[in-house]
Amino acid sequence: MIGRLLRQRHFLATLTGHDPQVFRHIAPFLLFGLLAGTTTLPRPQRPVAPPVSTAWGDEAARERIGEAADVIRIAGVKPGMAVADIGTGTGYYVMKLAPLVGPQGRVFAQDVSLRALEQVRRRASTAGFTNVRYVRGGQASARLPAASVDVALMVHMYHEIEQPYLLLDRLRRSLKPGGRIVVVDLDRPSQQHGMPKALLICEVKAVGFELVTMTDIAQGYAAVFRPGLRPRPDSVRACRG
Repeated sequence: MIGRLLRQRHFLATLTGHDPQVFRHIAPFLLFGLLAGTTTLPRPQRPVAPPVSTAWGDEAARERIGEAADVIRIAGVKPGMAVADIGTGTGYYVMKLAPLVGPQGRVFAQDVSLRALEQVRRRASTAGFTNVRYVRGGQASARLPAASVDVALMVHMYHEIEQPYLLLDRLRRSLKPGGRIVVVDLDRPSQQHGMPKALLICEVKAVGFELVTMTDIAQGYAAVFRPGLRPRPDSVRACRG
């Protein structure tokens, strides 16, 4: 036991860049907890679609079929809420959400592309919106503030996330109590820029989220999830596509 604990201390020191003596007073249970936090989650066992554009479809066409209205209704967005548009692209949803949540609410425009974020910033500024915040995310983390979001939207982009299990697990920390995530996608293979319903449910549930509703809309479906019991990271297995 002592030898294993010493090896773990040296391993943790290697990970953090500290001298092993820094960890000599760490209780075993705390050390084991820190080591558990370093466990990585699996990558998806399915194709990940490459991004092809900062825009998904034509906004005018999306308006005609009422996509945003359907998604916002299903998501239960109300004035005063904080909503994250993950993978915002050209900001189609930001422009809908900002006036809806109002001055007491907040919209996080999030994307991996600085160019996309700058485009959204210009659109929001021209419209006079002052309740929009801009966040550059990554493939493994949305990088949203802790306990800051009531609703996290992922619209027609989930199939492009390279590390969905890790991103979802970290996104849990950004949700307020009672918060939820909403995934909008097409019910078709991920390599065809969609996400089969059953596979989406499997992946999201694998990291401890619970399905609330799955609703068909004109452009695919909208799935609402809420956090459930978080599993041990080393117990998570990738779903087969």
